[in-house]
Amino acid sequence: MSLFVASLNSGSNANCYYIGNSEDAVLIDAGLSCRETEKRMKRLGLSMHLVKAIFISHEHTDHIAGVRGILKKWSIPVYITQPTLRNATGLQITDELQYSFADSTAITIGTLTIMPFTKKHDAADPYSFTISCNGITIGVFTDIGFACKNVIHHFKQCHAAFLETNYDEDMLMKGSYPVSLKKRISDGYGHLSNDEALQLFLDHRPAFMSHLFLSHLSQNNNHPDIAAQLFAPHAGQTKVIVASRYRETELFFINGDNANQTGSLQNKTAPMKKPVQLSLFE
Repeated sequence: MSLFVASLNSGSNANCYYIGNSEDAVLIDAGLSCRETEKRMKRLGLSMHLVKAIFISHEHTDHIAGVRGILKKWSIPVYITQPTLRNATGLQITDELQYSFADSTAITIGTLTIMPFTKKHDAADPYSFTISCNGITIGVFTDIGFACKNVIHHFKQCHAAFLETNYDEDMLMKGSYPVSLKKRISDGYGHLSNDEALQLFLDHRPAFMSHLFLSHLSQNNNHPDIAAQLFAPHAGQTKVIVASRYRETELFFINGDNANQTGSLQNKTAPMKKPVQLSLFE
């Protein structure tokens, strides 16, 4: 059984990641509107009918803005901790659709196993996740202050990962942000820089990691070319893709047999029209 992987959007405007197979799927965060989530999934040949749960990493708006609209139409269970829900301004989830989770306690969603784990970020109760099926593991590592032991442990297990490369250090320090905001971003509870992400990749990439999605790039303090060029000389057999803040990535299929044997991630991109940049985010 294959896993299907795509970023529907990645950035401070909205975050949403799709991981699933032919039977079940989950969304990690839901920062896009319901309409936009459906539109991007449709372009990839995906259906919301397969989405069995939404997992919320933390309460910041770019991770929860679409939850209400999706629930109104689809009534999908939402996995969210109580501290996150209490601090999620305006977010209300009915009891029958609300589920909690705990650090390092696996959750089974159909054929998928989701492992939540704590991380460092300036939020009430922040988590990252790995999603596994038949020996294949996908990680979503964004909104990370630094690569703590939890992040390193789970990163080592991933056949593919969404890894935060939020800012270029020179662009941040020389940019127009006030000193207080620069400190918040880079103080170990904000976001991971390009250089910090690269160091994690170099030190802890497993031999079977085939694809790395550079994720949650800052609009003002980073550029896709800068991040991609930093990783290119070190990528080896790992294909590096920049996850856009304006559109979905291609859909990647992970073949179970190949992944179990070699960990290779085969890009079998579903037929789709070339996406356009949406004026909403320009």
